[in-house]
Amino acid sequence: MSEFTKIDLDARALEHPKPLEQAIRALRELNDENYLYMLHRKNPIPFIDLASEQGFQTLSREDETGNWHILVAKNPSVTLEELLRV
Repeated sequence: MSEFTKIDLDARALEHPKPLEQAIRALRELNDENYLYMLHRKNPIPFIDLASEQGFQTLSREDETGNWHILVAKNPSVTLEELLRV
């Protein structure tokens, strides 16, 4: 079980630009004890680039149904690969 709190954002049904707006809002809430887990119907490259430029670590993976799982953490000790398996 992870010691980090997950901030969930399911953006699959949201229309542009709501996913980006809500993801940026969630990014502002990140601290060393939490991480963002976003579900999206596509890989949100502009958001991932923005988060990376601000020093966050990111991970995005597409599953067999075509949904994208995006994880973002501020804490460098968070292992995003392990959180994706949970």
